[in-house]
Amino acid sequence: MSDVCDLSMAPSGEQKIAWAWRNMPLLNAIKSDFEKTRPFEGMKITLSVHMEAKTACLCRVLAAGGAEMHATGCNPLSTQDDVAAALAVGGNDAAGMAVYARYGATEEVYNRHLTSALECGPNIIIDDGGDLVNIMHTKLQHLIPGVYGGCEETTTGIKRLRSMALDKTLKFPMIAVNDARCKYLFDNRYGTGQSVWDGINRTTNLIVAGKNVVIAGYGWCGKGIAMRAKGFGARVCVTEIDPVKALEAVMDGFEVMPMDDAAGLGDLFITATGCAGVITKRHFDKMKDGAILCNAGHFNVEVDVDWLDANAPKREEKPNIAGYTLENSRRIFVLAEGRLVNLASGDGHPVEIMDMSFAIQALSAKFLAENHARMEPGVIPVPETTDLEVARKKLDSCGFSIDKLTEDQEKYLNSWAF
Repeated sequence: MSDVCDLSMAPSGEQKIAWAWRNMPLLNAIKSDFEKTRPFEGMKITLSVHMEAKTACLCRVLAAGGAEMHATGCNPLSTQDDVAAALAVGGNDAAGMAVYARYGATEEVYNRHLTSALECGPNIIIDDGGDLVNIMHTKLQHLIPGVYGGCEETTTGIKRLRSMALDKTLKFPMIAVNDARCKYLFDNRYGTGQSVWDGINRTTNLIVAGKNVVIAGYGWCGKGIAMRAKGFGARVCVTEIDPVKALEAVMDGFEVMPMDDAAGLGDLFITATGCAGVITKRHFDKMKDGAILCNAGHFNVEVDVDWLDANAPKREEKPNIAGYTLENSRRIFVLAEGRLVNLASGDGHPVEIMDMSFAIQALSAKFLAENHARMEPGVIPVPETTDLEVARKKLDSCGFSIDKLTEDQEKYLNSWAF
């Protein structure tokens, strides 16, 4: 049933899963609750998230709640084959499950894996980037009546869902996990901020201090990347299309200018916009000899790698670094084929961060299982009670406590008469 690289790699993957598991107190607590309550009994869940150890922990938590799991990756270069094998085989009292994921899969194989994971006829979808939802609505429409709804993990996926909802083509409810405060304030900012630099530093082995770093996009991901770049001692420049976000970057102490102006200044470029064509030929032509480019957005469309592949001689400098020689004889370097650098060149977000994000995912899936009959198609916010529950449990796990309003304070805050 599964399609993974090599089942004999499972012991290595199980070690990675065990390390993640010991550092995920929220998912541990949710798993214990799910084992008792079985909220997904008799249901099928299809999940498409980066296939690595932290995702494996989420899969096992959902399975502990009674779900029949069908799992696949959401990026060919983020799949870890040993983790995929461990999930398929099972271990540490966890049963095996259907897994469709291989590192470096071709586009054809990658799309086949997505489709295979959906052909079970899922009741709940856990998506990262919107690929599963897209396939359901274009190729597997006959399975839509059985779908209760789903959860979307990332900013790019939410944009696609909102576009579908606006066009009235979204046929079931999708919970916007990315929009929960316990997701974007921590995962997007601190998770991306650290993991992007983990991937860059691990791949290049170059110093950051003193370099000119150009960051395209100043959303929560861009803010996190910029904050860490500043901490490393880089000179940071931000490019933006949103005047409010650009002003935030200025107030945070960064240079702000169009990419056309920044192209000739940067030593290292990082895109984090979720948009296509952010860095293209006209920018390549202005870049310094030796400029390094990478992407932190979901899809590999922000840096125009297709143009480079078609028009500039290419050489692999070292794993995950491609060198391109331009017509002006300058050479520029692209990390991880322009795909998510933190996952294609690293292990993704820190374990503790994904413990929070995947706690939101698990509890949102539970909310769907229990309330889908009353929900209409569309993009649904994460319940505030879920967000607050995750925050409180995270604080508890870190050993922190907070104040509580007195009755008089609640009355004061909720009254219009002073």
